[in-house]
Amino acid sequence: MGVLGAVACALMIASCGQNKVAEKPPEPGDTAVARVNGQVIWASDVKREAVAQGLISEGEPLDISSEVFRQRLDEVIDQKLLAAEAVKRKLDKDPLAQRRLAAARERILGDMLVEGVVEKAVTEDAIRKLYAEQQKLSKRSEEIRARQILVGSQAEAESIKKLLATGASFDALAMERSTDQATRFNGGDLGYFTLDVMPEAYGAALKDAQKGALIGPFAAEGGWVLVKVEDKRTEEPITLEAARPQIIRFLTYDQVRDILEKLRGSAKVEMMIGKSQELPAGSAQEPASAPPELQGAAPASAPPAAQPAQSAKQ
Repeated sequence: MGVLGAVACALMIASCGQNKVAEKPPEPGDTAVARVNGQVIWASDVKREAVAQGLISEGEPLDISSEVFRQRLDEVIDQKLLAAEAVKRKLDKDPLAQRRLAAARERILGDMLVEGVVEKAVTEDAIRKLYAEQQKLSKRSEEIRARQILVGSQAEAESIKKLLATGASFDALAMERSTDQATRFNGGDLGYFTLDVMPEAYGAALKDAQKGALIGPFAAEGGWVLVKVEDKRTEEPITLEAARPQIIRFLTYDQVRDILEKLRGSAKVEMMIGKSQELPAGSAQEPASAPPELQGAAPASAPPAAQPAQSAKQ
């Protein structure tokens, strides 16, 4: 919310003749942090401004001794002074001002309705339930842990393979002979990975490789490769905490879509303009009153896809 939007909100209060706010805290545990011409500014007012500016998330604490809080407090004071001066000049009586104040009021009430509906629906139980459903539907790939030695020619790779057959250490040869600067100093260790993230040559060579196998040499970008398969395991699923933001995003959008469908279904809406040009398939817009953070949210018809486990885990 910019200065003009905040001033509009302040004008709504001022235009109702509320020159002083009651001393009683508007929220449990709230703290009075300033007074402007007898009107109290509460810590919650400043936090709300910080949330509107995207500096903190809804419900996130904001230390009243912090610089961020002090700066937002100054802005709230300025907003109240500007709004009071606007009322003094009777700008709130202007027909255009009345329309803008009414629009601001509708936006605030709509946001409050959405917040209330979402708060009741996006519960810990709902989050865990959707997470469990996603885990049942998700397909986890096989992860491989391997080491590699990359050299410039096939002949050199074959000679190293013979040394390995006599019991030479793969780690030591990787450090001594490999040209891959990213892995040679840790014994050629590639960590855990799925084949879909590897270059095509690796995917083809390791497709049916078993634990303990020595694969290669095979040609790849940069030279010839020997790979030792050290372990194979099923890919770890995404954790609940990692999936939580996406799940909350989906549940929130789903609730906004649901309430708008119900409201439009029971309302008489008459369009006074012609139909707009049809949008291309797959470019459906978010509901007009959806919160800005929901722009680009996943369609409500399908839950968010489970994310793959982190590759190259050591």
